[in-house]
Amino acid sequence: MSTEFITKLREMTGAGIMDCRNALKESSNDIDKACQWLREKGIASAVKKAGRSAKQGLVYSYIHGNGTLGVLVEVNCETDFVAKTEDFQNLVKEIAMQIAAVAPIYVSRDQVPTSILEAEKEIYKANLKEEGKHEKVWDKIIEGKIEKFYSQVCLYDQLYMRDASGKETIKDLVTNIIAKIGENIVIKRFARFKLGE
Repeated sequence: MSTEFITKLREMTGAGIMDCRNALKESSNDIDKACQWLREKGIASAVKKAGRSAKQGLVYSYIHGNGTLGVLVEVNCETDFVAKTEDFQNLVKEIAMQIAAVAPIYVSRDQVPTSILEAEKEIYKANLKEEGKHEKVWDKIIEGKIEKFYSQVCLYDQLYMRDASGKETIKDLVTNIIAKIGENIVIKRFARFKLGE
């Protein structure tokens, strides 16, 4: 299955990687049929909700290791009714535990400063030059390394630590809950504190 198809479907629908993969599998790699499949499952509808204002929600604190590690996270939804539901509250707890365990630096890719990205690219270029890789393949390799970088430092791009398949990201987790509860959900901000750091 082409990663190009998966990427295109993700851009069109905002659905998670695994959902896109399943949709393409079910539709024999037909993008239009895959979009329809996602809509029928209620997954693509999460994209429409993404533009809606989310001003309610929770600020949640998670303390771990007898007070040696703490997380404060704000997750927003559209209504205070949803903020009080078990699904939403469980999602917020899972996000807080993910932050505690995996230590992201940013919520999403758009928060990564350009200067940081450029510095990473320069490091990758220097490494590729030292390894003797041909310049024609640098861009493709660097693109892959930047994706890996995002998956380490951006919360939305991180693999969800409790997903047994090892393929679901935090963005996928949030998108699935959006599809389930019918409201936009946004991870607004977080702070992670570790004793002595």
